[in-house]
Amino acid sequence: MSLPEPLPEPLPLYGPEYKTDPYPLYRKLRDEGPVHRVHFPSGVDAWLVTGYAAAHQALNDDRLGKNHDLGNDAWRSRAAIMPEPQHSQLQAHLLHQDPPKHTVMRRLVTEAFAPRAMERMRGRIEEIAAELLDAAVKSPDADAPVSGVVDVVDAFAAHFPFRVLAEVIGLPADLARRFDRDWGKVVQPVGPSDPGRPAYEGRLRGLQAYIAEVTEEKLRNPGDDLLTALVTARDEGTISKEETDSIVFQLLVAGQEPVTNQITTSLIALLRHPEQLRRLRAAFDGSAQDDPGLPTRAVEELLRYDSAFELTTWRFFAEDSDLHGTGIPAGDSVIVSLSAANRDPERFPDADTLDLDRSPNPHLAFGHGIHFCPGASLARIELQIAIKALLTRLPQLRFAVDDDSLVWISAVLARGVNELPVAYGPQDPPPAAGCPVRH
Repeated sequence: MSLPEPLPEPLPLYGPEYKTDPYPLYRKLRDEGPVHRVHFPSGVDAWLVTGYAAAHQALNDDRLGKNHDLGNDAWRSRAAIMPEPQHSQLQAHLLHQDPPKHTVMRRLVTEAFAPRAMERMRGRIEEIAAELLDAAVKSPDADAPVSGVVDVVDAFAAHFPFRVLAEVIGLPADLARRFDRDWGKVVQPVGPSDPGRPAYEGRLRGLQAYIAEVTEEKLRNPGDDLLTALVTARDEGTISKEETDSIVFQLLVAGQEPVTNQITTSLIALLRHPEQLRRLRAAFDGSAQDDPGLPTRAVEELLRYDSAFELTTWRFFAEDSDLHGTGIPAGDSVIVSLSAANRDPERFPDADTLDLDRSPNPHLAFGHGIHFCPGASLARIELQIAIKALLTRLPQLRFAVDDDSLVWISAVLARGVNELPVAYGPQDPPPAAGCPVRH
């Protein structure tokens, strides 16, 4: 097919204003059309798909491959900046595979995250949430009202999904305690000339050494768990060592960080809509028993309203192709905006409104098609439990800072905040008129 010459000027898709609230830009882009050329901070020019129908079709388009070998030289020179040997050894996971290899690798993972298996974990997941909040809100005076200020991320959201994941996949407790959350920043690569490059490469080496310890431990002490299944598949030749290490990498990093971020985006949305928050808390604590389906609907709406997985990872056409009327060169990267699709008024009435009664709610927060998130069932249960625990254990929950001052993470694909200070418990009454305030 013939491609337009010259290509349209790319639109910058980064910066504090965009990361704080990308939805006005997404609304503008949807109004202009389904496909747009954009520019990422790494220097990559890509094609962004907006709108629900276009996103749904792209996620199911078998012409679009995920394997990085399909990327052209221009993409590879900017995007594939994770250094060797880690790029070859940690990037061969599910998100970068196409059938038939993807089919084999996905089958190894999906059984461990099957909905029934995750439901059996619900009681233990509730215990983990309670343990973390017990430590966060412990008061020296058992008779005093529960009150205080806590950073939801540091005290809860940064630890909860990893502790759950460790038990689901069979990560030994001693190794789980040694996992450094800072290693998660390896999914935010920096270029070779960036001042932060040495620290980035240090994280990569640390994480790679940790993964080697994990796989060796499961080889010495196998169990009935996913990590053992992966090591066994490696030794049987079903998957390679690089593919095994890459899946473990994906589980440890991509398997927990989105849930951490989704807890923050969900809580921020509820704090900005206090009537919705009070209604949901009443449903959780049993004081409103007339709508037992509300908690489940609420989580689905919070996923739609502000998804932590804002953009998908790269996709590529093997040859010059048409995408919704736009010519895309072979090997150029195509990105789907899940957040833009989830706010499309053509699919969701009053799409910018947080509506806990929204049903049906076919959001794309977990993607769609063969790359639909295999851990979606676990993520849903974690979110249901996390939000219930936070709303019921922290009474009169409210922002402890002006919400306009929250700093949103700069990661290209993700939404969330690294700090979320909240206050809970009785508020100090305002001083009486004419009464001096003493400090």
